[in-house]
Amino acid sequence: MSNVPNPSDSRAPTAYARIAQDSAKPAKEGPHGIERIDVAFPMSYTWDYATSRLDLRVLYEKSKDLMWNGSTDLPWDTNVDPEGPYFPDTMSPLYGTHIWAKLERDKGIPNLRRHMASYMISNFLHGEQGALLATSQIVNCAPTSEAKFYAAAQVFDEARHVEVYDRYLREKYELVYPISPYLKQLLDTLLTDSRWDFKYLGMQILVEGVALGAFGFIHQMTNEPLIKQITHMIMQDESRHVAFGVLALKDTYQDMPANELRDREDFVIEGSRLLRDRFLGQEVYERLGLPQKECEELSERSEAMQFFRKLLFTKIVPNVKRLGLLTPYVRRGFEELGVIEYESWDPSA
Repeated sequence: MSNVPNPSDSRAPTAYARIAQDSAKPAKEGPHGIERIDVAFPMSYTWDYATSRLDLRVLYEKSKDLMWNGSTDLPWDTNVDPEGPYFPDTMSPLYGTHIWAKLERDKGIPNLRRHMASYMISNFLHGEQGALLATSQIVNCAPTSEAKFYAAAQVFDEARHVEVYDRYLREKYELVYPISPYLKQLLDTLLTDSRWDFKYLGMQILVEGVALGAFGFIHQMTNEPLIKQITHMIMQDESRHVAFGVLALKDTYQDMPANELRDREDFVIEGSRLLRDRFLGQEVYERLGLPQKECEELSERSEAMQFFRKLLFTKIVPNVKRLGLLTPYVRRGFEELGVIEYESWDPSA
C-alpha cells in the first residue's frame, strides 16, 4: 500500500492543502476561459521497446535525474514589489523618449514596470502551455520508444513551467496578460499541422530556442532573486528540450524533396518573424492608454529593444544551420531579420 497521503484526506499534511488552495486562486487581472481548436494528428504505437537511439535514451535518463518540484524547491516567501526596478530602466523601449519623460513627471514609471514585466512573463507562461500541448503530440507520433519516453518527461517539465510562471504572476504581480497574437499564430500553426517534424521544428527549435535566448538575458540582467532562480531552473530544462529537437531531427532534411523543404524554410522564416514581433509591447501601450502607434515605432527604433530581439536568435540560427536548414533561402530571411551573424555561434544544444 502506498504511504503517500491523499491530498483530499483531512489527515494529509497541511502543505497539500496550502498548495491546493493557492493554485485555486485566479489572478485578479488576466485572461480566463477555454479555447478549443480542431486538430487532426496521427498517432503511432511502437511495439519495439528496445533502445534504438542511445542518444535520446541518455537524454531521457538525464531528465529523470534533474527533475525539480516547483512547489518546494523555490523560495516563494520572497518579497517581490511588482513595481520595483528589477530590470534596468534603460532596457525599456520607451526609455529616454518624451513619453518616458511624461510618465516620469506623472509618476507612472513604476506602473509601466509592472505591466511590462507581467506582459513579458505572461507570454512565457502561454508559450509554456503551447510547449505542453505540442510535446504531448510528440508523445503520440514519435516513432521510437526512447523518443516517446523523453517527450513524456518533457511534458512534465512543461507542466511545471506553466505552474511556476502562473503562480509567480498571480502571487507577485496579480496581473496576467493575454497571449500575444504573434505567439498565438505560431502556436496554432504548429499544433494544427499534421507533419511530425513541424512539431519539433516549431517548438523545440524555434519557440524553445527563443526562450533560451530570452531566459539567458533575463537571468543576467534581473536583480529580483525569485524570478532569477525560476529562470535558472527552467533554462536547465529548456536546454535539454532544444537538444531533443536537434537529435530527433538529425538528417531529416538531408534528402527531402525541394517542394517539401520549401515548406520548412518558409515556416522557419515566418516563425522567426512572429517570435521577434511578440516582444514589442503593443498590448501594454494600449492598456495604459499610451499612443500605441507611436510607442510601437519607438520600440522598433529602440537600440535596447533591437539588441534584445537579436539576442533571441543566438540559439535558433546555429541550430537551424546544424540541421542543414540554413539554405540560401533561409539565409536571406535571417539576413533581413539582422541575425545571420549568429550562424557561427555554438549551437549549445
